[in-house]
Amino acid sequence: MKLQIGEYQIDVLLQGYPGKTVCHGALGWSTVSLVRGGGRVVIVDTGPFGARAPIIKQLGERGLAPSDVTDVLLSHAHYDHSINWTMFDKARIVIGESELEWSLGEPWGTTPVPELYMRELKRWPRLKTVRDGEEVFPGMSARMAPGHTPGHMVYVLETRDLDVIFTGDAVKNRAELLSGRAFHTYDQAVSGASIAFIRQLWERRPGSILVPGHDLPMALKAGEVAYLGDRRAAIEAWFGETLDQITSYSICLPAGG
Repeated sequence: MKLQIGEYQIDVLLQGYPGKTVCHGALGWSTVSLVRGGGRVVIVDTGPFGARAPIIKQLGERGLAPSDVTDVLLSHAHYDHSINWTMFDKARIVIGESELEWSLGEPWGTTPVPELYMRELKRWPRLKTVRDGEEVFPGMSARMAPGHTPGHMVYVLETRDLDVIFTGDAVKNRAELLSGRAFHTYDQAVSGASIAFIRQLWERRPGSILVPGHDLPMALKAGEVAYLGDRRAAIEAWFGETLDQITSYSICLPAGG
């Protein structure tokens, strides 16, 4: 999905997926967004290891390389949103101050926090830690939205006409937004308050866009939450006797479903 909003061009490089696996742990298909404008090339959240090649491909199709990225904004320290910060060796890496400190205290080998990557991020010379309400760069601010993790940040891009709110996993999908409840939270009440806060941010200016951590972007249309763009998600498998025998499975709802 591509959007031109004032001076900013916003591309969803990888769509987040609103699901989980049954037998193989976390799915981790998270949204990766590109924001260009004001002389900056910004990545919002970085996806898991498997996203590296698609991110490079998507950037290349836009005439960019990872070394062209000026800023990486991390909503939180879980691997599927943060681990690929190392792809962007010229970038300033932004994360919530309290989120980084929390992640460094998590027990190794038992949580979704990529321990070694957070340890190295702490030493990164272009690390920028932010607090609630702080301006990341002109037009983009960080707001605290705890619940999924204690120091989770959402990023709000304010343009002349509308806002774009990158929620990370404070709002992972449409179901969380509408129900006010979160899947994977350390405290349901805290997450509920963050979801309500994000909804207020989203509704304060007509036409504003919400980009969740594991779903398609959304807008309010006649008071209803509407998806922007079409979902693309599928799996190919080898169950036959040769590599030419490929079975493809769409994991999207049928049109109109």
